[in-house]
Amino acid sequence: MSSTDESLAGADEIHTYLVEQLNSALRRPGMFSQRDAALQMLVDHLLFVERRPEVWAEERHSWASRGAGSGTGLGGMFEELMPGGYDQNCVASVYAEFAHRRGWLRPDRLLPADEHHALRARVRPWAQTDRSWADVLSEFGPPSILCGGTSPLYSKTLGYLGEDPEEPMVFFHLWNGSTTAAESTWHELDEPILLAVRFADAPFEEALTFSPEGQRRRPKPDSLSG
Repeated sequence: MSSTDESLAGADEIHTYLVEQLNSALRRPGMFSQRDAALQMLVDHLLFVERRPEVWAEERHSWASRGAGSGTGLGGMFEELMPGGYDQNCVASVYAEFAHRRGWLRPDRLLPADEHHALRARVRPWAQTDRSWADVLSEFGPPSILCGGTSPLYSKTLGYLGEDPEEPMVFFHLWNGSTTAAESTWHELDEPILLAVRFADAPFEEALTFSPEGQRRRPKPDSLSG
């Protein structure tokens, strides 16, 4: 064995490192790459190390069957549903669900089973009123994962996960950007507002419950084509 071989990391060490990098990328997707290139690469590498490359094709097929089947994938689908420039955190939340199912996600908090059940039971009617980031935290506490950072100046997605691994994650999509994609990096409000709640293994548009503000800010069909 050469000295170079002796210095290489083992498979377990590589796997641990990739899991750590994936969890960082899920929380700060904008710092890693545009859209989901970094997330794709990390998932691909993890499944290579686990010798399960076929799982990635199966997952992407599932996403396509749920409405993310266009050439632009998850990002393009969320652009059609959300205000301009807000697709990155939404995309990261879908990867977070996949990471959870694979056992890769390292949540910051797990909700007790009864608390998570109560959240799912009441969150859709709760989202029928306009809410802010502060409202979500006050009502449901700190999230299991925060995609997008802690600054109130920027959009983010909050994900809530229960102790039962079979139960779906619940995501709150919060937005604080301009009304056009060209200006979307500049904050418009004092803190992010709730656009939509998403959970359940259903077509993405059916899994979303839009707040009144989310409905008002949904892109118009003519703005997408222009």
